Amino acid sequence: MRSMNRRHFLAAGSLGLAAPFVASGLARPAFADEFVNVLSGGTSGVYYPLGVALAKIYGDKIPGVRTQVQATKASVENLNLLQQGKGEIAFALGDSVKFAWDGNEEAGFKAKLDKLRGIAAIYPNYIQIVASQESGIKTLADLKGKALSVGAAKSGTELNARAILNAAGLSYEDLGRVEYLPFGESVELMKNRQLDATLQSAGLGVASIRDLGTSLPIQMVAVPADIIAKIGSPYVAKPIPAGTYEGQAEDVPTAAVINFLVTREGVSDEIGYQMTKQLFDNLPDMVAAHKAASGIVLAEAAKDMPVPLHPGAERYYKEAGIL
Repeated sequence: MRSMNRRHFLAAGSLGLAAPFVASGLARPAFADEFVNVLSGGTSGVYYPLGVALAKIYGDKIPGVRTQVQATKASVENLNLLQQGKGEIAFALGDSVKFAWDGNEEAGFKAKLDKLRGIAAIYPNYIQIVASQESGIKTLADLKGKALSVGAAKSGTELNARAILNAAGLSYEDLGRVEYLPFGESVELMKNRQLDATLQSAGLGVASIRDLGTSLPIQMVAVPADIIAKIGSPYVAKPIPAGTYEGQAEDVPTAAVINFLVTREGVSDEIGYQMTKQLFDNLPDMVAAHKAASGIVLAEAAKDMPVPLHPGAERYYKEAGIL
């Protein structure tokens, strides 16, 4: 079982240099000692570039706040780090957030993560299963006996993989080999003909699958609506539009799960307010970082939150007229 243990740090506003943090703006006493660590995901996914953009926005727009973005194994690790006080805001999948609040040990949470607080529902993650054409995989049933990467162990992506396979009547034992790899490493193995398929839970246009599609002929594997219905909420049916990836001529039915930005108890009401406000005030910068952010909609941001809203976020949504 392999996982990405290395941590990558990037200072907001200094995209070419690694550093613990950078101070931005004019110091204001209320924020002089405030630090915001943005917990993202693997560098080849969608969370990371959006995390970089968010850290830069906060560093530029919240006077006196220092920011940092941290690459992680994404949802499950991010939520555990928040509970431990090792981050101020994190990206996470909706089902992972619910499991964390419930204290689902099988999902990677040894106890209820009771310090989690919600900032915003953002864009949907699409369950994107891509196989090499030469593997012969065209349907979920064709994964039997094949080598599949399901994301880092107990990551949000891996929880999605278990749910999809289970609903399709498959288990890891039915596969020829299971790899627990980040997106980029999965793609490299596929390029080298050492892996048949990869399941990646990410925003549309994720860099890893774009890279794969330009390197070899690929087959997007559909997740039919009846499979999604077996799983139920928070999974919904959504298509991957034609042309999203090289060689993808038609829409591909699949499942989607909403992502959330989550903070923790102990982050001040004012910082929680500013983190929420600056996200929505600077959405074009987020979209410029990755087009998945075009799915972030203010009117939907406070809906179906799996954890209590942070008081600062609640204040912002009341001012915005959506609560």
